[in-house]
Amino acid sequence: MSLMEKEDLFTNQKISSFQPLAEKMRPKKLSDVVGQRHLIGPGKPLRQMIQTGKISSIILWGPPGSGKTSLARLIAQYTKSHFEEFSAVTSGVAEVRRFIEEAKDRLKFNQQKTILFIDEIHRFNKAQQDAFLPSVENGTIVLIGATTENPSFEVNAPLISRSQVFVLEQLSSKDIILLIKRSLIYYKNHSFSEEAIRYIAYQANGDARTALNAVELAANLAKKIDLKTAGEAVQKKAIYYDKKGDWHYDTISAFIKSMRGSDPDAALYWLARMIKAGEDPVFIARRMVVFSSEDIANAQPTALVVATACMQAVHMVGMPEAGIILAQTATYLANSPKSRASYDGLMAAMQDIDEKNLDPVPLHLRNAATRLMANLGYGKDYKWTDDQNFQKSLSFLPANLKNKKYYKFKKKI
Repeated sequence: MSLMEKEDLFTNQKISSFQPLAEKMRPKKLSDVVGQRHLIGPGKPLRQMIQTGKISSIILWGPPGSGKTSLARLIAQYTKSHFEEFSAVTSGVAEVRRFIEEAKDRLKFNQQKTILFIDEIHRFNKAQQDAFLPSVENGTIVLIGATTENPSFEVNAPLISRSQVFVLEQLSSKDIILLIKRSLIYYKNHSFSEEAIRYIAYQANGDARTALNAVELAANLAKKIDLKTAGEAVQKKAIYYDKKGDWHYDTISAFIKSMRGSDPDAALYWLARMIKAGEDPVFIARRMVVFSSEDIANAQPTALVVATACMQAVHMVGMPEAGIILAQTATYLANSPKSRASYDGLMAAMQDIDEKNLDPVPLHLRNAATRLMANLGYGKDYKWTDDQNFQKSLSFLPANLKNKKYYKFKKKI
């Protein structure tokens, strides 16, 4: 055995000494998998597919480091399928077609299925995804796509309809700790304190790859890894947050709902999550401007003034100080009384426009710009006056909507 190779401690296979720890720690059997018990636990759907060997095309959707690639490899291993892996970032349609031709020969001459694993399938455009759709339909290949993005938005509808979507959950700190402790078999000459292990697991934020990379770096920094060394290895907590994906929309949704629920503490927490993840501060401010009119409106009209001033100030000041302005505004809006009367009234009026006849503007409300218009009755019986009794005697809606009430203001806390 060369100096650059050693025995894999789990499978007795030769592995490169330069292979990253995260790669060494990929599970070799289902019992090695950490987390995802809802998919691969006894009697669970993905486990049953693997055990029966009846594998259809699937989409694995989950956050980074949750085990998507590892599960794809295990599926191929258990079903004795040929496994082809490539990234949508670096591969094009030509490579897909080449793999499909090879898969046809493999199925014809060896009766062996081919699993085509596409990492980051959401990065494939429509034309690229369409290239392997016929081969999925006729069974030439079994497609396994991995994505961190909601496949409903990022994967072609025909492809989703021919695949089963399995949602992977973010790993818990307990899962990550177990994985770290297993990995220490590769570092028999090192000692990791329990405090350091817990710190790395917590900072990994459910990402197994991040945790194992931190373990590997810590082992390169010292033989005795304490909390200080672990801190140097981690540097910064891993926060998965795709600015165009679900995490982006889910977090801003939680932020808005917290303000709507008059909970300033929750609003500050979600705001901090967005700031830490590098969200565009102007985007946050813009959403608060909308919120101030949609959810507060005339219950506290100054809310729109404050939110608009916040957006302008954030744009001028920039980060990190803009975070202070965002926090002030978020807590102000969260503590403001709420009313959706304006918003609900507008939606109701729009619904009537869609569903009811569009009666003409009443003559007394029309502008008599010419003598002919005046002779036809435009503006008849209308005059400007501060007499509220006279104003109230007029109808300002079309005839078919007379006495209709859209604005039902009731101040709420």
